[in-house]
Amino acid sequence: MNIEIISGSPRKESVTNRVALFLQRTLSTRTHHQVNVIDVREWGVQCLQEEVYSSVDNAPEDFKPLAKRMLAAEAFIIVSPEYNGSYTAAVKNLFDHFPKQRHKPFGIVTASPGALGGIRAALQLQLFICALFGIPSPYMLVTPAVEKKFDPSGNLIDRSFEKATEVFIDEYLWLAESLKPEAVYN
Repeated sequence: MNIEIISGSPRKESVTNRVALFLQRTLSTRTHHQVNVIDVREWGVQCLQEEVYSSVDNAPEDFKPLAKRMLAAEAFIIVSPEYNGSYTAAVKNLFDHFPKQRHKPFGIVTASPGALGGIRAALQLQLFICALFGIPSPYMLVTPAVEKKFDPSGNLIDRSFEKATEVFIDEYLWLAESLKPEAVYN
């Protein structure tokens, strides 16, 4: 299965990206699935002003590599900080260009320096994923005090958070592999 982790913070010194790196490394060692990170900072996706990209051919030349990845993804994990009670505009802009992710499983991960860990963003992401026709995992990874849980390289430094990451990964993989059972055996 091809899993794309969307690192959804546009900030240069994103602490949220730490969680995306951790998930990529952990999933890559625990499964045989292809796991990559699409970092919104690398693409500069603007607000939707043109048609959506339903194929690689109709994407602009500079977005063709991104279109290949988004359209080939069989599952997603969205990692977002909380901005004013919701997920980032960068996440919304990315999926506005590649909407209708029918029947694809989605994991929801939020991170914040604050005590709530982005829970309001996580709840908003559930609604957004349903609007994309995706299937959100009910098990979310909400990460308060993210800078105290993960170092800049994406290593888990707070062992008390390890169980939360394991439950999220196990439940996400169960959903993704249940929806794409052929991926378990290929």
